[in-house]
Amino acid sequence: MITDRSKDAALLLLRTLPRVSLANIRDNPRSGKKKLRGRAQHGGDTHGCGAARRFALRIGYDCSTNPFYLRPPNEPYYKGHHLRRQYPPISLMQLQKLIDTNRIDISKPIDVLALLNTGLFDLKPAEKHYGFQLTDEGANVFNAKIHIEVQAASELVISTIERLGGKITTAYYDMHSLQVLVDTEMFFKKGVAIPRRMVPPESAIPDYADPKKRGYLAKPEDIEYERFVLAQKYGYVLPKWDEKDANLMNETKSPLQIFYGLNPGWVVNLAKKAIYRPVNEPDLEK
Repeated sequence: MITDRSKDAALLLLRTLPRVSLANIRDNPRSGKKKLRGRAQHGGDTHGCGAARRFALRIGYDCSTNPFYLRPPNEPYYKGHHLRRQYPPISLMQLQKLIDTNRIDISKPIDVLALLNTGLFDLKPAEKHYGFQLTDEGANVFNAKIHIEVQAASELVISTIERLGGKITTAYYDMHSLQVLVDTEMFFKKGVAIPRRMVPPESAIPDYADPKKRGYLAKPEDIEYERFVLAQKYGYVLPKWDEKDANLMNETKSPLQIFYGLNPGWVVNLAKKAIYRPVNEPDLEK
């Protein structure tokens, strides 16, 4: 039973409380149902980029405002990685297999064109492929005497070839020259003059002028000295060349030549099977 005293107390309490308004009306604690985010119709995990197939998110996509490639610190050794020269590898074991299956004629010098003519290797100058590098895999089974020109080779590869009486040279080819070598028939069908091979860039000159790496810009007497030093290091005697071997090993290209036996400025006519030379042909040795 409510007494007058309790009524007075309630009225006194109401006088001290704030007035009821939209600002102080709320539900009781834990009286409402918790709202969960549904799947919805648009947006969500694909961020409006589609579910799959050609509309799927690209690999490495980061939807945050601070992507992954901006969160880590800068790595200086990646600087200019898209400009670095690439050299697809060819092992000594692969080279020996090509010789055993008569895909390569060892009575002639082996260069980029000979390797491409096997049909087993591919060069993509658009992807910064600047030639081939010869690796030492199969050095213990390689047994051919060859004259080969590649773009990069290790010390073990050089010693393996020279121990058998062969000769190896590392030479540089620019992008335009490699495009000519990749599709030689198409180039000759155009009826244009054979271009000059460009000199290496400044960053590559130390390698191609180094006699230890058998660079084609090194002095011949320095290369002969390094051949002797390498033979002393690996413990073998350099075989002597007979007249036939000497003719093969001494067949070289000028630093401006792309093909053996064809000088810059010459035009090859496939239809007439003729070669046209300029009247005043420059001396490539100068």
